[in-house]
Amino acid sequence: MIVLAAILAPLLPLPDPNTPDYENIAAPPMPGHPLGTDQLGRDMLSRLVWGAQASLQVGFVAVALGLTLGLALGLLAGYYRGWIDSVISVLVDIVLAFPSLIFIMVLVAIRGSSAPVLIVGLGAVMVPTFTRLARANTLVWTQRDFVTAATVLGSRRQRTLAREVLPNVLPSILAYAFVVVAVVMVAEGSLSFLGFGIQPPTASWGSMIAGGRTLLYSAPYIVLFPSLVLLLTVLSFNFIGDYLRGRTAGRTEVTL
Repeated sequence: MIVLAAILAPLLPLPDPNTPDYENIAAPPMPGHPLGTDQLGRDMLSRLVWGAQASLQVGFVAVALGLTLGLALGLLAGYYRGWIDSVISVLVDIVLAFPSLIFIMVLVAIRGSSAPVLIVGLGAVMVPTFTRLARANTLVWTQRDFVTAATVLGSRRQRTLAREVLPNVLPSILAYAFVVVAVVMVAEGSLSFLGFGIQPPTASWGSMIAGGRTLLYSAPYIVLFPSLVLLLTVLSFNFIGDYLRGRTAGRTEVTL
C-alpha cells in the first residue's frame, strides 16, 4: 500500500506537501488535516505520501545500482578466480575498511545534498556486500555437474557464465536485495536526520523526523507518524526478503 501510494502520489487528492497553513501550525489531527500539520503548518498526510516517494526511490535505485555492480564483480571473481578474484577481493576489502557513513558525508560535502548523490553514495557502499554474496554463490554453482558438462562440451566461458551460472545465482541475490532496501531506507532516514540527506522543503521520512524533533513533547505525532511508517516499511521489506529466501532454501546457495 505504501509503495502504491508513493507511485500514485501525483494523482491523489492531497494538499501541496510544501504549502504551509499558518493558521494551523503543529496542529493535531483535524478535518482537512487527518494526520495534523508539521512545525510549519504543512499537511502531514501529504508529506508522508510524498516522503514515501523520495525514500523508496532512494532505496530501490541505490540497491539496484549496488546489486548490478556487485553481481557483475562477484560473478567475475567466482567464475574466473585467479588474479581476477584476487584483485576484486582486495578492492572489496579496501572499500569495506573505509567507514561508510564518513564516505557518504564526504561525498555530500563535495557534491551537495540531493537524491542522486545519496543514491550513488548508498549504492556504492552496498557493492561489496553484493559482490561477496554473488562470489560465494558463484563458487558453489560452478562446481555443479551441468556447468562442468557445458564446459566439457565446448561452451564458451562467457556463455556458460550467462546461461548456466547467472540464472542460478540471481534468485538468492534478489531475495537478499529486499533486506538491503530496508537497510538503505534506514540509512537514508538517518542521514536526512543528521542533515546529510534529502534537504527541505522536499519531503522524506528522515527529514520529517528531524524537523519535528524540537516539538517532540508538545506535538509528538510530527515525529511519530513518519517513524511508524518507516518502521512498518522496513519490517515489510524484511519479511518479503525472508519469504523469498525461504522459497529458495531448497536451492544450493550461500547467504550472508
